[in-house]
Amino acid sequence: MTTIRTVGVCGAGGTMGAGIAIVAARGGFRTISYDVSAESLERAAKQTANFFAKSVERGKLTSDERDAILARMEHTTKIDDLAACDLVIEAVFEDLEIKQNLLRELDRVCPTHTIFASNTSTLSITEIASGCSRPDKVVGMHFCLPAQLMKLIEMSPGLLTSEETFKAAWRWTEQCGQTPVKTQDRPGFILNALLVPFNNDAIRAVEAGVATPADIDKAIKTALGYKMGPLELIDLVGLDTQVRLCEAFYPITLDPRAAAPPLLRRMVAAGLLGRKTGRGFYTYDGATMFGA
Repeated sequence: MTTIRTVGVCGAGGTMGAGIAIVAARGGFRTISYDVSAESLERAAKQTANFFAKSVERGKLTSDERDAILARMEHTTKIDDLAACDLVIEAVFEDLEIKQNLLRELDRVCPTHTIFASNTSTLSITEIASGCSRPDKVVGMHFCLPAQLMKLIEMSPGLLTSEETFKAAWRWTEQCGQTPVKTQDRPGFILNALLVPFNNDAIRAVEAGVATPADIDKAIKTALGYKMGPLELIDLVGLDTQVRLCEAFYPITLDPRAAAPPLLRRMVAAGLLGRKTGRGFYTYDGATMFGA
């Protein structure tokens, strides 16, 4: 079984990728964060440092533990630097061609033992794996947003994923203190199969004038016990991400509830993307990657 010591995260300049990098480094692993944008990586590094500073302030970490975690984190815009990785987790755009092309590049760069994991939330692991010459080494590993706070990971084998690969990836999630669940390679797995249509229903309720975003979220949280309402969650994930989820999920399922609501598309066109731009269904004092 592959022994995982060094972890790479592709798309680490984004909210999800940065959160996954935190999980890996906090779990005790050398972590190499890769993104094509140096600016995005720099922003992610600053907000990661702020996240750990707040963890120290709240007594969740000592300053020595924080320093040790940050010392395990590296950043690069060169994909060849991922050659040292035993596990590479991709968290790039929810686009099949982009993910397949990335795996082709990783196939060239990484040694044969390296496991490739996809953080896809809607796409087929088997189809993503067809982008490289080692489909037996590809596994689905869907983290929940925000990854650095949420414990659940949906683990999904593709048709050609080996049992050894799946077990090694599963063991790694447990070593990081996460809670894995096994799902089949089906559209949306567990969470997004339920959540994408549900979140869209909440948006349509706003568009229809049923209630304000605040009252819809308050009703859901109070009645159902959710920690975060659907519109708060969409603001955290990003309205543009919700559109991409819809565009990936709807053609596969043809579920009309999975189609992007017109209000969502208008807000994205206006640049109202949620917390990262300071305004979505709510207005925020400052745009931050982790919504803090």
